[in-house]
Amino acid sequence: MKPVNLNQARKERDRAAAKAKADENAIRFGRTKAERLLDAARAQKAHDHLSQLKFEED
Repeated sequence: MKPVNLNQARKERDRAAAKAKADENAIRFGRTKAERLLDAARAQKAHDHLSQLKFEED
């Protein structure tokens, strides 16, 4: 039987846990900059369109 270095085993376990958490966060929060900019542009366009349709009385 081959001896196991406990420090390496602990570090490998911690790396695997950190990778799993990072993958989970990427799924929950990960969006590319292009996707964020596209959403912002769409929101601005919708806001501008609604602003043009407003009727203000004096």
